[in-house]
Amino acid sequence: MRKKIVAGNWKMNLDYQQGVTLFSEIVNMAKDEVMGDQQVVVCSPFIHLHSIFQMAKGATHVAIGAQNVYFEDAGAYTGEVSAAQVKSAGAAYVILGHSERRAYFHEDDHMLSKKVDAVLKQELTPIFCIGETQEERESDRYFDIIKKQLKNGVFHLPNDAFGHVILAYEPVWAIGTGLTASPEQAQEVHAFIRNEIANQYNAHIAEDTTILYGGSCNPKNAPELFSQTDIDGGLIGGASLKSRDFIDIVKVFNS
Repeated sequence: MRKKIVAGNWKMNLDYQQGVTLFSEIVNMAKDEVMGDQQVVVCSPFIHLHSIFQMAKGATHVAIGAQNVYFEDAGAYTGEVSAAQVKSAGAAYVILGHSERRAYFHEDDHMLSKKVDAVLKQELTPIFCIGETQEERESDRYFDIIKKQLKNGVFHLPNDAFGHVILAYEPVWAIGTGLTASPEQAQEVHAFIRNEIANQYNAHIAEDTTILYGGSCNPKNAPELFSQTDIDGGLIGGASLKSRDFIDIVKVFNS
């Protein structure tokens, strides 16, 4: 059975104390209200990682993630942070290939494939993001774009390594815009992704791969999105900055 995961991406928000306060609220709510077997992941800025990891000890459902790493192990790379460093601070997950990293920092598939390798080398779990822009969707090229991102970013991995990858489909046109892919649109792409995995690897690996939806997911639309056959949870942006909204999304999977 593939995992049900709700991952919060705080992006470049919250100072140190604000992050600690928010995480304290999330952990306490999760202890009291999360009843299923879903995994909660909070991906914070680097400054919070160690502190919130300490706060998460004993919280059954909650794990910590970073938002990015560099692909080298160590060296003269001023301002960068390695996979080993975020692991030492308590991270178990790392977001890679977010559309903002691709667009603003010009991260291409070649670089991202090296980041995936670096993360897996440290036995961390990559949350690898793929998705199309509005122009690519309107020109009906979105399947080709997603297929290329998969091929160049993660399909170089052998079967056992790919089994440790989580994918996140994020239609770029629905991130921070208030727009959301309809459940049918999201399911169509998730099913396509799972079929591509089956073609590259096998049906068993495809069935076991967790694929998250990211793109203006909130407590109101999460139940319908998460009810789709191939959607296994969400990568949550803005709503993860409000403890009540974030936990309400997580609780969709309560059983």
